[in-house]
Amino acid sequence: MTSIITRRRFNFGAGAAAATLPLIGGASAQAPLGVGFIYVGPVGDHGWTWTHDQGRKALEKEFGAKIKTSFIENVAEGPDAQRAIRQLAQAGNRIIFTTSFGFMNPTIQVAKQFPKIHFEHATGYQRAENVATYNARFYEGRAVIGTIAGHMSKSGQAGYIASFPIPEVVMGINAFTLAARKVNPNFKTKVIWASTWYDPAKEADAAKALIDQGADMITQHTDSAAALQAAEQRGVFAFGQASDMSSFAPKAHLSAIVDDWSGYYVSRVKAAMDGTWKSGDVWGGIKDGFVKIAPYNTAVTPAARAAADDVMKGIVAGTLHPFTGELKDLKGEVRVKAGEKASDEVLSKMDWYVDGVQA
Repeated sequence: MTSIITRRRFNFGAGAAAATLPLIGGASAQAPLGVGFIYVGPVGDHGWTWTHDQGRKALEKEFGAKIKTSFIENVAEGPDAQRAIRQLAQAGNRIIFTTSFGFMNPTIQVAKQFPKIHFEHATGYQRAENVATYNARFYEGRAVIGTIAGHMSKSGQAGYIASFPIPEVVMGINAFTLAARKVNPNFKTKVIWASTWYDPAKEADAAKALIDQGADMITQHTDSAAALQAAEQRGVFAFGQASDMSSFAPKAHLSAIVDDWSGYYVSRVKAAMDGTWKSGDVWGGIKDGFVKIAPYNTAVTPAARAAADDVMKGIVAGTLHPFTGELKDLKGEVRVKAGEKASDEVLSKMDWYVDGVQA
């Protein structure tokens, strides 16, 4: 059962009355466990929010009538987020997933007011007794597609449409560029900051501007398929974000990073139901199934395909880390020493760019 809560309406499905609320670690037989989600974009973006909503649907498939899910979409990262999270808490949800970096402080604030509710924040770093964090190693996927770009770019220049300069996004830009430069040492990545997670018109305009500046590979850390469609129209290649977007640009779409939250959501809701939920931090990558790579386009050359597969296999085996030194920033300062691998602490605070990035 699902309830969709928008900023204009609060719609409970049948049987969702708040009179009998389930208890964490011993759900009432009279009511399902309430599971809430806060989304930064629309569920139909076919990107970031869409993949989280696929995880919510996986919960419904797994637990059926034992749970009741609800979500609020298009929540701005600011005061609106705190109001929306509180709304889900007051509606009787016993575990709430807040799925964007900018929801971090609002999640912490609301969690203080509802200590018996479990909160899970995606991509953040602040935790509490009733607040856990989770994230995916998207940079591993960026290393795979960067390898393809390095092999297939004729201009040696990619365009990168970025949302906001937070570590998660900066990591992706750097990993993509480092991988491409292993193939072509002169490879450049030109970045345009969209200052939004989802704005199809702005994303399309950014893609066109990057193509006009010489990019023949377009990648993105924004959530619509508009950039891919612009690339298709202009006859250049591109990579999808968060999901397989090949249906939107069958010629341009070489592959995509695919986010899969289903397994994590199932495990955490199960823990809430059986009383074993604890706060903590989980950061999963390709090996863990959090990050996957969409099927390659037939246009991907055999050499690019083989090299990308090798990168993926190396990451899974633990023999390849996308951020292995020596790594310097744009000022020439050594950030990761020769032979060393960037620690999770370094990655989680990354605010610098590697050589080859024009941001």
